[in-house]
Formats: sequence, C-alpha cells, structure tokens
Amino acid sequence: MYHAIVERRLRNTLARLSRGDIAYVTAQFAEPLRHEFAGDHALGGRRESKAKVDEWYARLHRLFPDLRFEVDDIHVSGWPWNTTAVVEWRDFFGLPDGSAGGNFGVFVIDISWGSVRRFSIHTDTDRIKRYFADFARAGVDEALAAPITG
Repeated sequence: MYHAIVERRLRNTLARLSRGDIAYVTAQFAEPLRHEFAGDHALGGRRESKAKVDEWYARLHRLFPDLRFEVDDIHVSGWPWNTTAVVEWRDFFGLPDGSAGGNFGVFVIDISWGSVRRFSIHTDTDRIKRYFADFARAGVDEALAAPITG
C-alpha cells in the first residue's frame, strides 16, 4: 500500500510540473538534499540547498515553459524512512523555431518520511546541449548560462 501511495504522489508531482506548478514541486524537497543533473549545460550540476533547487526549477520553467512529462513506469522500494523510486519518463516541449522537442530518461529519487532528499536526473545530455545551442541561436541566452550549483 505504501509503495502505491508513493507512486501516486510522484505521478501527481510530475503532472503538476507539467502544468508549470514549480512551487508545488520544490515543496517536496527538504534539506539536507542532493539534486543533480549530469552534463555541462545550463541545467547540469549539483545543488545541495533548497534555495538552489528553487532557482533550478525556475530556470527549467523559463527554458521550457510548456514542458510536459509522460510517465512510462515507476518502481518503488524501501520503507517510509528510506524509500527509493525510479521513474522512467518521456518529455515534450516546444522549441524556439516552433517545432517539437523531447527527450527520455530516468529519475532516481530517495525519499525519507515524505520528503525528497536526493533527486538524480539521467537523460541524453548531448541532446540537451544541442537543444540549448538552438535556443541560444534563437536569442535565449540563459540556455548557455553556467549551471546552478551549491
């Protein structure tokens, strides 16, 4: 039963992120935390404070205001004080030229007593870098900004 509740909550959180509700998403995190996205790009790096996670999600929303996720599968294991969830997903968004973009990947999430303590994003970072190069050519300077870390 507990695992089903965690799965439902994760699906709800991604649905709310897809609607641009970043305040709801960031409220799921509690310090100490680790939020990381591999790659050398504007969304890459590691954040270890709630303030930096808030900044990161604000940037995500500015770069991809119409971002939406489709969940393929969720795997949950562990107890309420030490839960790990793996979310397999696909995402979709508009590009500056009006065409559609997207990616796929996995989130690995550690949860303790209902709060996210670790969130790792695993996706095709080369694809992200290519999209950001296109964004920059279209005048979206933040696509080439330094990662938010700290």
